[in-house]
Amino acid sequence: MQSIHCQADVNDLQKADSLFELRSYKEAMEIYVPNYQSGLYSPSMLLKMAFIAEGMGDKEQATLYLSKYYDQSPNSQTISKIKSLTGQTTLYGYEVSDGGRFLLFLVDYKEIIVGLLSLFLVFSMITTWWTGRKEEKSTSYWPTVLLICSIFLVNNFLKGPSTGLITHSPTFIVSKPTAGGELVDQVEPGHRIKIKSSKDIWYEIEWKDKIAYIKKEHTTRL
Repeated sequence: MQSIHCQADVNDLQKADSLFELRSYKEAMEIYVPNYQSGLYSPSMLLKMAFIAEGMGDKEQATLYLSKYYDQSPNSQTISKIKSLTGQTTLYGYEVSDGGRFLLFLVDYKEIIVGLLSLFLVFSMITTWWTGRKEEKSTSYWPTVLLICSIFLVNNFLKGPSTGLITHSPTFIVSKPTAGGELVDQVEPGHRIKIKSSKDIWYEIEWKDKIAYIKKEHTTRL
């Protein structure tokens, strides 16, 4: 059933791509948006959505799609385009270290990694069973146990950083999650933030290597 559902989604996206090529942008967007909201999208689809949103005058949504695209394919051209859309000369939160790129790579191939580990697990279990049939040989369960632990850790804890896009003008970043918190910075839309945790109407974020707070209504989760 899941396979049939995924195939239907793929067919929808192929139809949307055809509509995009025919410049039927509104109709294509009506198909793209529900798939995006359900988590089914590709870098090329995000670029098309950003193009359509910009053409419709919705720069905020265009910035959102480009920022999401940046998560999957970090490059300077995307940052330049976001600067153009938001009227910013400097944007924070788009720096990606080598370690960050490697983490994004692992997250992108998470399903493949889990699949390979599962195959190794099956092979290990068969080997352990076969070895156990022979009384003269001792059986070691450590490979199987390690593989099970690895699959559990990868499947449940291998996640990319939680990020958000500032979408409100102006947005105040403060030192404490209260209205009386000291003002740390005042920024315009377009900046990205790393979200550490959530508390009531506030996000605890990492801003310029420091812990600060921002109202949830001023950001959009990526």
